[in-house]
Amino acid sequence: MPDVRIASAQGKWILLTTVLGSSMALLDSTVVNVALPRIGDDLNASLSALQWTINAYMLTLAGLILLGGSLGDQYGRRKVFVIGVVWFAAASLLCGLAPTDAVLIGARALQGIGGALLTPGSLALIQASFHPDDRARAVGLWSGFGGIGAAVGPFLGGWLVDGPGWRWVFLLNVPLALLCVPIALRHVPESSDERAHGRFDVLGAVLGALSLGLVTYALIEAGTLALLAVAGVAAGVAFVYVEKRRQDPMLPLDIFASRQFTALNVVTLCVYGAFGGYFFLTALQLQVVAGYSALAAGTALLPTTALMLLFSARSGALADRIGPRIPLTVGPLLCATAMLLMLRVGKDANYLTDVLPAVLVQGLGMVVLVAPLTASVLASVDTARAGIASGINNAAARAASLIAVAALPLLAGMGPEAYRSADAFDAAFDRAMPICAGVLLVGAVLAFTLVRRPAPGCVRPECRRHGNVTTPPLEAEGRT
Repeated sequence: MPDVRIASAQGKWILLTTVLGSSMALLDSTVVNVALPRIGDDLNASLSALQWTINAYMLTLAGLILLGGSLGDQYGRRKVFVIGVVWFAAASLLCGLAPTDAVLIGARALQGIGGALLTPGSLALIQASFHPDDRARAVGLWSGFGGIGAAVGPFLGGWLVDGPGWRWVFLLNVPLALLCVPIALRHVPESSDERAHGRFDVLGAVLGALSLGLVTYALIEAGTLALLAVAGVAAGVAFVYVEKRRQDPMLPLDIFASRQFTALNVVTLCVYGAFGGYFFLTALQLQVVAGYSALAAGTALLPTTALMLLFSARSGALADRIGPRIPLTVGPLLCATAMLLMLRVGKDANYLTDVLPAVLVQGLGMVVLVAPLTASVLASVDTARAGIASGINNAAARAASLIAVAALPLLAGMGPEAYRSADAFDAAFDRAMPICAGVLLVGAVLAFTLVRRPAPGCVRPECRRHGNVTTPPLEAEGRT
């Protein structure tokens, strides 16, 4: 049984290690958006290259994150976590030195592989190291500090872009890794799962990533590559076929026998698809059209994350009392309203009157929505499957964002050079926000129609306080 206490020196070192590691991935999930215009100008990149700068990372991360946790259980959680941190830092260095957009995109895909190893690994280390009486508090501190890292990301990214340059958005990960790895090797105990059997669903992971990649490529290339889209769908069908017949699948399909779990993941696809498109385009809108600096654009979105950090735990407690149906209906409706309010943001937009109202309503909507969604996902399955349920929900959110970033510019009629023209981008942005709002409306209707109050005594989240706007928080395996 793990016996490290949170008040001990070793406990504090373990927390520092896991926060540093997970913060690398969290920072990159929020910070890169504000750097996109400068990346495009410096590398003479098209809009599709900027889409791939975001999606290459999300593609490998979403496709491999479920596999990453299994590798740690088998080969050692500390070992796989350290490999993930080193891998992520090396890929970040390559991103920072990239001479062309093609090299940057490839390096971002490599970053996603590192993220798939270190993101579940950081939480697994806490679970495996701390005494059971201290684990919930340790997970809460980890998620809270991670939320602060996510909040700092856009501000820090904007400052780096306006100061030393966009390449430092990626190079910053190198010193973080140089600090994290020695601490992990010295202070974090190694652990593994004695029940792990060494069989990994590599084929399932490859087919899942291939399906997402082909569909994404077809969408980004303006929908002209119909054969690739069909191939992507075929790979998706093959993925389901393989997962259904494997003894130890990466994605156990029988978990979807729970109608509540299935409904909640469909709602997740709707809301996080809208969020992915919103945050991708808003960072560009504020800089290309409104004329904000990268620092101002990153800072403009801070209230959303601050509201989530301050009130997510209270929102979860409220949902415990009244049930998830109302929060999961009202939250998307508030976010849809925020996206329609973003239509006020045009040339020379005033922050207090044009931007801040939308950002505050967006933050309020996410406060109402995110914590109850996570709690409901965990409550919809058996306690022993809480970890895999959380991983599936997290991967679904990433996949939804991936597809949204690929499809939304196509649906809004953005050309390959749209971000270089304020007028062209503004017109397309005005078409994109109602699409995002419509997807959120669908999510609200589905939640109101399909979501029910969970049974009493079900498992509850440990990551109660968080500020990650791009995905729902991960929860640990092995819940009791």
